[in-house]
Amino acid sequence: MGAHLGRRYLWDAEAEPDPLHMPSFPAQLGMPARQPRVMVASASQLADARVPLEQRDFCGHHLLRLLRCQRDNFPVPWGCHALRHAWDSCQHQDYVMRMKEFERERRLRLRQQRLRRRHGDSGDSGDSE
Repeated sequence: MGAHLGRRYLWDAEAEPDPLHMPSFPAQLGMPARQPRVMVASASQLADARVPLEQRDFCGHHLLRLLRCQRDNFPVPWGCHALRHAWDSCQHQDYVMRMKEFERERRLRLRQQRLRRRHGDSGDSGDSE
């Protein structure tokens, strides 16, 4: 996700969203309706399992199962392959969702700029997009 830094510093910084202050548009605008993401594992479960803070995300429940399997099957590293795959897949899907949200925010900001320029140039107030 380093491309946003190049766009921010070299081109139009106003259209580039700040990853720390997202989203600024309603969730229903620009993407099809989807289920809100929820944490399956609670914060206390993750703390009890001593999961590092950077890994306490929406895939924490997969990580808990993987850590438990690795503990139970200690000398055999290949015994937890399916759980490792489930956790990796969840991490990838989470990454893809964050990139889609970032791109949605960027495109909505560009659209907002285009509409402002169009309304400023022509003076009419009709939304044609």
